[in-house]
Amino acid sequence: MRDAKKLLEEIPNKVRDILGILVDVNLHQIDQEKYIEIIVEQHPYPVNYKGQYHYRSGSTKQELKGAALDKFLLQKKGKRWDGVPVPNVSTSDLKQETFDFFRKRAFRSKRIDEESLTDSNEHLIENLQLKEGKFLKRASILLFYTNPEKYVTGAYIKIGFFESDSDLRFQDEIHGNLFEQIEKTTELLFTKYVKALISYEGLNRVETYEYPKEAIREALLNAVAHKDYSGGVPIQISVYKDKLMIWNEGQLPENWTIETLLEKHASKPFNPDLANAFFRSGYIESWGRGISKIIEQCFDFGLPTPLFYFKSSGFWVEFRKDIYSHNQLKELGVNERQIKAVLFVKDNGKVSNSDYQKINDCSRNTASNDLAELVEKGLFLPSGQKGAGAYYTLNGIAQ
Repeated sequence: MRDAKKLLEEIPNKVRDILGILVDVNLHQIDQEKYIEIIVEQHPYPVNYKGQYHYRSGSTKQELKGAALDKFLLQKKGKRWDGVPVPNVSTSDLKQETFDFFRKRAFRSKRIDEESLTDSNEHLIENLQLKEGKFLKRASILLFYTNPEKYVTGAYIKIGFFESDSDLRFQDEIHGNLFEQIEKTTELLFTKYVKALISYEGLNRVETYEYPKEAIREALLNAVAHKDYSGGVPIQISVYKDKLMIWNEGQLPENWTIETLLEKHASKPFNPDLANAFFRSGYIESWGRGISKIIEQCFDFGLPTPLFYFKSSGFWVEFRKDIYSHNQLKELGVNERQIKAVLFVKDNGKVSNSDYQKINDCSRNTASNDLAELVEKGLFLPSGQKGAGAYYTLNGIAQ
C-alpha cells in the first residue's frame, strides 16, 4: 500500500476535524498485502458530520432536522422533552391559583407529605423535580404557567361534534395550563357534547351519561400525560352520535405494541416529569393500569370494549355506544315491538318470525314487516334460510 505512513497520520486528523472524535488507525499486513484498520469506539453521544446529523433507515441515509433532531439528541443524553430547562421564566411567573389547586388535590391524595405542601411555591417546584439548576423545566411551564402556548406551540385541546367525518357541526378550544385544560375539558364534554338521561330517585334528580365519566377522564389524562408536545399539534376529541374519539400525538415505548398496552404492563411515561406531578396530585396511578381501568369501567357501564390503535404519529382511543340499548334504539326510530325483539336477540342470540309474533302478540305480516325494517336499518342480519328455519341475528358490524 502506497503512502501508508501518510494515511496513518492524515486519517485520524481528518476524522477529528470533521467528526470531532478520535479513532485508532493501524497498519496490518497479510502475506504481501497491506491494509489499514480504523477502530471507532461506540460513543455515548451523537456524532455530527460538518454540523449535520444523519441516521440510516433501511438502505438509505437521512439527515435529522428540526423536532426529530431535538428528540434524537435528547434521547442520546438520557433526557426527555418535558425535562428541558427554559430560560427567562421564574417560579413567580407561575399561576398561584394552580398551585392552590394542586395543593388541595395532593393533600387528598396523600402522595406528598403535608410539610412539603406548606412550603413555598419555589420549594414545591423543587420537590416535584421541576427545576434543573436555576431554570424551570418545560413540564413546570405546561403545568403551572398561565399561557403555556407562549413557549409550547399547540399545547391546548380541540373538541368537535361531527355528523360525519366531513360534517363538523360545532367545536371548542380549551386553553390554559394542563390542570386547567383537564378540568375545563371534562366539564365541557359532559355539559355540551355528551348527553345525559335524566331520571329521579324519589325527589333526587339522577343523570346517567352515555359514557362512563371516569373512563373518559382517564383517557383524557393519558392523552395529556403522554402527548409528544414537540409536535406542535393540539389534542383532538371528536364526538359523533355513536362514538367518542380522543387523539394525541405521541409514540409507544420502544418494542411495545397495542397488545402490550392491553396486557398488564409497567408504567413507562413519555413525559416522566409531567406524569410525576399528575401522580402526586392524585390524577393518575403509577402502575400502568390506565388502559385496564378504562376497559373495566366501560364493561361495567354495559358498553363495548373501547378501541385502541396507533396510526402514523398519533394514538387513538375510541369509545363506542351500545347501539342495542333501549335508548339508542329509540333514537334510531325503532318501535317498541322491534326494541323487544332486539333485546330478545341480545339474550338469546337469534329470533325467528314465530318468536317475534309471540314476543309482541302480533300477526305474521306485522312481524315480517318489522323484521325487514330492522334488516334495512342494519341492525339485524337474516340467516339466509327460508320458511320455518329462517331466523335473524344482530349485525356484528353495528356493534
